This record gives sequence, structure tokens and C-alpha cells, in this order.
Amino acid sequence: MTTLENSVIFDKGELITNDYFTGNAYLKMLVPEDTVYNCPIGNVTFEPGARNNWHKHDGGQILLVTGGTGYYQEEGKPAQLLKEGDVVTIPKDVKHWHGATKDSWFVHLAISTNVELGGTTWLEPVSDEHYNNL
Repeated sequence: MTTLENSVIFDKGELITNDYFTGNAYLKMLVPEDTVYNCPIGNVTFEPGARNNWHKHDGGQILLVTGGTGYYQEEGKPAQLLKEGDVVTIPKDVKHWHGATKDSWFVHLAISTNVELGGTTWLEPVSDEHYNNL
């Protein structure tokens, strides 16, 4: 199992307690949503096997992978394996999910873009069957 003891850049933050994640994930907001910068940035840490639900962003999103190994998948496309240094640009309104692999922690910066267009629409969970077949 991959740990992140030597590769953590930012504090992992607080446990996310909403219903939009399977497994444990943590969030540390680095730049809050506001009207000055209009570019919220959060550090998201996923425990092994953790992932978020399918969702989409009205204004798009950018992921900067800072540690561990994870997945990113758009609806109808194969999952991409992500590692430290990878950058994912997600167009607005594209249904997708992201999270850790089964045996590794996964950390990324989540940058919300064009937030004036709206927020995140959370959808159904990524099923265990789907995830376990990756």
C-alpha cells in the first residue's frame, strides 16, 4: 500500500462528511470561494479505495495531482490512471468522477473554474462493481 508520509505538501484538512463520497476523503480549502479571485482551490486527500460520486461542474475544473495514485473517468470513456504531476482539465458540464486506487492514497488540488457559471451538480455514486473492474 502506498502511503503519503513523505509527499504531503498541504495539510489534509477535515474529513468530508457529506454523502458525495465513498470511503474517507479530506478537504483543506486553500483559496475560498469569493468575489475577489473567483477561483476556489481545495486540497483533497483520498484514502485507498475512496472516490467521489459522478458529478459535473457548471464552469469546469482543473485537477493537479500532488501525491499517490488515483483515477479520473469521464462518462463513456475509460478511466485514466493518475500519478503525481498529472494535470486534468475538465470541461464544463462533463460528467466524471475521481478518487484513489484500491491500494494507494491519492491527493490533488481541485481548482474550480468559471465559478460565476454555477457550482457542482452531484450525481449517483460510482458503484463498487464499476470501481472494482478498473
